[in-house]
Amino acid sequence: MQLGNKIKALRHLCGFTQEELANRCELTKGYISQLENDLTSPSIATLKDILLALGTNLKEFFKEEEEEKIIFKEEDFIEKETVDFKLNWLVTNAQKNMMEPILVELNPHKKTEQDFPHEGEEFGYVLLGAVVVHLGGKKYKCQKGESFYYTASKTHYVENVSDKPAKFIWVSTPPAF
Repeated sequence: MQLGNKIKALRHLCGFTQEELANRCELTKGYISQLENDLTSPSIATLKDILLALGTNLKEFFKEEEEEKIIFKEEDFIEKETVDFKLNWLVTNAQKNMMEPILVELNPHKKTEQDFPHEGEEFGYVLLGAVVVHLGGKKYKCQKGESFYYTASKTHYVENVSDKPAKFIWVSTPPAF
């Protein structure tokens, strides 16, 4: 681990110059510069003093941060296929997130499973064909290039009433699929 870059980042976060940090720790500006450029290593006591001045401690400073997965490729998707539809979860482990996006391919004259009222909101964007969104006792037609958005406080599902397949991205918050 390169201590220097991490110390420099913390110093910038606190809005300190090298001189300000040095003064708070009774060190020289030159020493802080050498430390930030990994030209020297501090003793444990000196590192503790520096971290205290930067508002943190040894435990937090050395805590390994798990890198967040940002890009998800097709091979990462989880698929569920029935005779009516195919679902592709576009983000693995999305149930731990605030929202859950899926790609839905809905066969002609078929519908998704009925979802009962729950907390949250749902959004969809039609990529191919057209669908009918059933929300409570009402129906809403949504075509390619259009989107739908609703609170999930009523029974709901999506239906393809055409002779052609429909494809749409469906996002639920919190995750419900």
